[in-house]
Amino acid sequence: MVSLREDLFLPDPEARDVFATIISVDDHVVEPPHTFQGRLPRRLEGEAPRIVETPEGHQVWEFQGKRYSQVGLNAVAGRRRETVRMEPFRFEEMRPGCYDIEARISDMDLAGIWGSVNFPSQITGFCGRVFFEAQDRELGLACIRAWNDWLYEEWRTPYPDRIVGLGITYLSDPKLAAEEIHRNAARGFTSVTLPERPHAIGLPSLWDRDYWEPVIQACVETDTVVSLHVGSSGIYPGPPGVSGPGLGATLFGQLSLSACAEWLWSGWPRDFPTLRIAMSEGGIGWVAMLLDRLDNVVDRSGYGQGWDLRPSDVLRRNFWFCTIDDPSTIDTRYRIGVDHVMVEVDYPHGDSTWPYTQDVIRRAWGHVPPHELRQMCAINAAELYRLPLPDVLLPEDGSVEGEGVR
Repeated sequence: MVSLREDLFLPDPEARDVFATIISVDDHVVEPPHTFQGRLPRRLEGEAPRIVETPEGHQVWEFQGKRYSQVGLNAVAGRRRETVRMEPFRFEEMRPGCYDIEARISDMDLAGIWGSVNFPSQITGFCGRVFFEAQDRELGLACIRAWNDWLYEEWRTPYPDRIVGLGITYLSDPKLAAEEIHRNAARGFTSVTLPERPHAIGLPSLWDRDYWEPVIQACVETDTVVSLHVGSSGIYPGPPGVSGPGLGATLFGQLSLSACAEWLWSGWPRDFPTLRIAMSEGGIGWVAMLLDRLDNVVDRSGYGQGWDLRPSDVLRRNFWFCTIDDPSTIDTRYRIGVDHVMVEVDYPHGDSTWPYTQDVIRRAWGHVPPHELRQMCAINAAELYRLPLPDVLLPEDGSVEGEGVR
């Protein structure tokens, strides 16, 4: 049992009045120390990732002689701002909702969050990169499967109506990757996290059809959503001398734009009309601009000839987008498609709106008609990730625009 450093935390927040039913399509788990215990073949148990103590008193993951830290800004939910640092946090320095499902559901309830999609954290990387890059391929695959088993057994199974099953897969071997996607889909997983720009981390380019077809085909056959999280392929390559996370965090939208354009022009969504791709994190401010640019280059330069649909129509059909608030660009939602915009909370990261998500949505989107609020805050995500909705969906019909409904 972890004994919390109470001096680091704000008082527990009061439950928020629910303005809108919210499904967050970008949150994170912080893997607890026992994640891999008993989940690898016996001959590999001694090589499983484990938590170790550093001389400085930090707790970090160790795997194949390398160490992976849970840096401070990745687990700041509930912390006093003045206590947040970049160094790795210990588990007693994190809110239990970071790593314990019962505490997470409680935190979701406090903020009025109905459902959640959860990406991995440092020991896997956002797309399982640590494991599919492992020197020992058998060990890497075993760790991929163990992480998925942990998420299924401890995170999703207790709350299948609240937690989306999102898995990782073994991308160093497309055939094995496809098999893991099928294995997860058979037990209710509805998404897999893939690197948004595979070539940036040494994998074949999306234009390598032979390599990626088994993975894409498996997603299509199982109706598995491809979730692309900014940062899974690295951060923005800043100029020499840049320090701190500010520049990289500012340009998350630019990374999403680049990744989205690459996935579109790779042809996979053109060739597989039912392939569904979620751009996880990065906002929506760039989407209308991308749509306009696509139409511009097609109409004026002739690119995209031979496509049955215009590239912009493929984008609007196959891609979904998410936002923390985007108060200035939410009014571009008709150009994007109200049925393709979703909400992220990003618990427990530094830019998360928790526990003020309801207040943020009310302030930024209070002018949006209630039926569109329901669509973007919950219905789109529920349909995409096949998550049940609660019996009462807010705001209800007839509510006054801009005013909350209890």
